Amino acid sequence: MSEKTGRGWLGVLVLALLGLLAFLQYRLWWASGNGGGVSALQAQVDGQVRENQGLQQRNDALAAEVEDLKSGEAAVEERARSELGMIKPGETFYRVVEARPAAPGPNAAAAVSALQNGPVQELPDADAEPGLEEQVDEPPTELPPAAPEPHPAPAPAH
Repeated sequence: MSEKTGRGWLGVLVLALLGLLAFLQYRLWWASGNGGGVSALQAQVDGQVRENQGLQQRNDALAAEVEDLKSGEAAVEERARSELGMIKPGETFYRVVEARPAAPGPNAAAAVSALQNGPVQELPDADAEPGLEEQVDEPPTELPPAAPEPHPAPAPAH
């Protein structure tokens, strides 16, 4: 009977150890608590690898640009032309400027209405402010006070 009792305890102990092992494996591989879990860490590693690859490409491009600037005049000349607007002696610089569409002014609605319906004759209102086309720059009626003349500094005594 003691042999049977010993085997019973041994079986319980093995089951308890297997349960503990299964619990620890679950926490290691699948549990997301405390930032743990292999899948969460793998996602962080993948993100860092992508970021490192982008930074490496940027570093390679900068290294190639530095090498171009060190090795020849063509890169320096191209950079001086594009960033500083420099030209060689004897060259003529042409700048092509595209016209911007004018912003609609305060009379845009009246202009559209006039195009659609024909011009509308309005009587001028005596109390109304003059329109933009009627305003004239007039000199000020009052002059600002003149600045006082500076007094000469007394000559130093010898």
